[in-house]
Amino acid sequence: MQKDFYDLFPMERPVIGVIHTGPSPGVPGFFCVDSAVDRAFAEAEAYVEGGVDGIIIENMHDFPCVHEREMGPEVAAFMTRVARAVKRRASRLPVGIQILFQGNRTALAVALAAGCDFIRAEGWTYAHISDKGLAQACAGESIRYRHMIGADHIPIFTDIQKKHASHALTADLDIGDIAYGMTLHRSDALIVTGSHTGTAPDPDDLVSVRHASELPILIGSGLSADNLEEFAPFADGFIIGSAMKENGHWDAPVCDTCVGVVVEAAKRVRADVPAGKS
Repeated sequence: MQKDFYDLFPMERPVIGVIHTGPSPGVPGFFCVDSAVDRAFAEAEAYVEGGVDGIIIENMHDFPCVHEREMGPEVAAFMTRVARAVKRRASRLPVGIQILFQGNRTALAVALAAGCDFIRAEGWTYAHISDKGLAQACAGESIRYRHMIGADHIPIFTDIQKKHASHALTADLDIGDIAYGMTLHRSDALIVTGSHTGTAPDPDDLVSVRHASELPILIGSGLSADNLEEFAPFADGFIIGSAMKENGHWDAPVCDTCVGVVVEAAKRVRADVPAGKS
């Protein structure tokens, strides 16, 4: 039976920490599978000990990324090794997978093989131009593939108006229209971001998405201990990477102290900001 967002995250406004894996085999900068697995395990340790509510693994160091159709099997194999190690350390803590660029079927296969709990998908509905090329809508093929491999229990959290992209192709639609379409196309939760990594979303966009959809809303970029309270009324969960890394840089290692600062801020927000829809 499929779990939903609230099954995985029964607490209010969970904090999901991001592990950016080392470069995959074949990508410039790749060094060693074992060292990448060891680093991911150590970062999972920092997140678990720091008190986050979930973890998501992403191959951001594969930049410049290629589309899923251009990937070799080494990416799936590498990410499965990493994900299995992280899930082993995380234990019952939910662990998700995102594979760039638009590697949604690969992410489902990795999640199934590694025993992970959800995936993050981009390009769910409405084509757009990303900095990696054209992102075609993929809800239909992803849902069918999930069913075919026996992974219907794995929910798919989907990016809406993906960062690092132009949305001129859908300029006649506001973000609420797109949110409605993503709900119709069986997304399990919506992720709203700013225009770039480390940039917070527009609060008006969050309000529009909330009014258009009953799905849980996660904020997927630009959050820190300093602005969690500001954005808490608009969201059901937070995906946070840069603010929990050394010096606030997405490509730096996870920092124990930074994790603690963010988690404590999230606890204060849960106590001070009532849950509920805006």
